[in-house]
Amino acid sequence: MKSPGTSTYRGATLAVVAILFLHAVGAAQQRPTAAADSGDAAIRALQDQVRQLQATLEDMRAENAESRAEMHQLRQDLQATRALLEKPASAGSDVVAQTEPADAKSDSSAGLQNKPTLDDRVQKLEESTSLIGSKIDEQYQTKVETASKYRARLHGIVLMNAFRNVGGSDNLDFPEYALPLSRFVSRASVGATLRQSQIGLEIFGPAVAGAKTSADIQFDFAGGFPETGNGVNFGIARLQTANLRLDWEHTSVVAGQDSLFLSPLSPTSFASLATPAFAFAGNLWGWTPQLRVEHRFSISDQQTITMQAGILDNLDWEFNGGSFERTPQAGEMSGQPGYGFRTAWSRPIRQHPLNFAAAGYYGRQNWAWSRYADAWAGMADWQIPIVARLQLSGEFYRGRGIGGLGGGIGTSVVYGGSAAYSPLRALNTAGGWSQLKFQLTPKIEFNGVVSEDDAFTGDIRGFATDQNNGGLILGRNRGALGNVVFRPRSDLVMSAELKRLRTFPVYSNSISINQVNLALGILF
Repeated sequence: MKSPGTSTYRGATLAVVAILFLHAVGAAQQRPTAAADSGDAAIRALQDQVRQLQATLEDMRAENAESRAEMHQLRQDLQATRALLEKPASAGSDVVAQTEPADAKSDSSAGLQNKPTLDDRVQKLEESTSLIGSKIDEQYQTKVETASKYRARLHGIVLMNAFRNVGGSDNLDFPEYALPLSRFVSRASVGATLRQSQIGLEIFGPAVAGAKTSADIQFDFAGGFPETGNGVNFGIARLQTANLRLDWEHTSVVAGQDSLFLSPLSPTSFASLATPAFAFAGNLWGWTPQLRVEHRFSISDQQTITMQAGILDNLDWEFNGGSFERTPQAGEMSGQPGYGFRTAWSRPIRQHPLNFAAAGYYGRQNWAWSRYADAWAGMADWQIPIVARLQLSGEFYRGRGIGGLGGGIGTSVVYGGSAAYSPLRALNTAGGWSQLKFQLTPKIEFNGVVSEDDAFTGDIRGFATDQNNGGLILGRNRGALGNVVFRPRSDLVMSAELKRLRTFPVYSNSISINQVNLALGILF
């Protein structure tokens, strides 16, 4: 196919030939009539030249008509290509939409002098094709291939924490409560870890009975350490959550191991992701197998009431009897699951949610030898936008025997003697946390949190001792933290945090730990 500039070149050639022809005719007419014979010869020669020029002009007209036909065909090919490029909905719709108004304008104003030329269209099409190609390449790089036809999305965070502790605790890198230091351990320690990094995979399945189906699974590397040199750097992968969802317009059904829907909020902290911040210090939590139903009522354009109810694996924070074989816990030995419900009211204020919720829990526990305990809890949580950049959130609970939910500093019952057959008591507890968030800029926020879990020592003193309960009985655990979170990009996070925990054993003096934690993470 000839290039679009062929007609322009041939037109210029035709103009030059015409000028030469007129110049020759003028010169012939100005010759003297005295030389008739020589003039006749010159006229005959000129006539021959004219015939040659006419033949050349006819050839050029034919070629010019052929060039116009080729340009018309090229225009049709470009329109067909543009129509094909309009088909990809996700990759090319934005780019083609930007080119369509210019094309429509040029077609409707064909007689105007500012009509775009064919070269302009070709250049614009090349730019659009290049942009579409880059978007397709980007989608190819981010695509997660599955064995089925359904779409999957990889997500998570690569997180590094560097820390310095002053005091003893249950965990060096993300302490949950303070413990006494032995005389062989230094009071101050430093370290770093990446075992709080998380990897998740979300799968979007088919529509079933009008519901959108999806599944999500999430891991971290805080499942323990191998018995090898520098094993603290080789954290074992651990299942956090894995759930399946069916979502209708106003109703959802969720099955799997999921976060505790009775207590959905947690303080903001990148220093503690392996367990939520202040777990066992006033923040109820659990990654618990469950089946629940959620329904949302719209009582106005902006107000929504959400009701949730479900059954949960009846756990009480016992250690498993082996590394490979699973043994039943006291709640599971009762022969029935735990039961939970939650009701929440919400509406947006200043582009932030205003939420108030109340929840309840019940579970029966069988500790063998005809020893039964009824575990229960009542909970409330809230999110309140005070001003545009200041929000208050938190949770409060009161319950008994809820060590499986993190209450009582992870203790459900205390023993009055030998754990095998002695009398026991379900431990009463109350606690909660509250957070004040100040959003300085869209990229910088400050958070301050206070929390407390308070076991009722009246259930313990005079009944249970440290010796017959296998170690220190903790009666109260208080916490406070302040952090700054900086997000220079949506996928990059940096944080600095100062946290303090003060723990009160029932039969000894209080102990504390302070931690400074620096976090750097990349989300994907």
